[in-house]
Amino acid sequence: MNTRYQVPAAGPRVPGLAVFPLAGRQGVRASGEVGLTTRAIWEGVLEQAVREDEDVYYLELSDVTFVDVAGAGALAAAAGQLRDGRRFVVRRPPPALRRTLDLLWPDQAGIEVSTS
Repeated sequence: MNTRYQVPAAGPRVPGLAVFPLAGRQGVRASGEVGLTTRAIWEGVLEQAVREDEDVYYLELSDVTFVDVAGAGALAAAAGQLRDGRRFVVRRPPPALRRTLDLLWPDQAGIEVSTS
């Protein structure tokens, strides 16, 4: 993925989301928040990831501070579209995303959460 997405923060109340390709592996690194104002970017990233051919697609989220439940749902829906054997590896997500995935999508085989 060579596309860079970014919505700048417009003041203290409007969060932004920046997404960059990972070097050396298939996936992206994101920073900011996934919420109402940034959801279109997040969903675009996930749609692109579903179209990729790699078995593993990395989502490095160590610089993401928040993902709302709709953003978690978009991730779960995208994982449900992956062909057998493919998966998202979500690295260092915010704690609320891990809890939401565990609570609402506990059996989603297409998502692997890594805290390291």
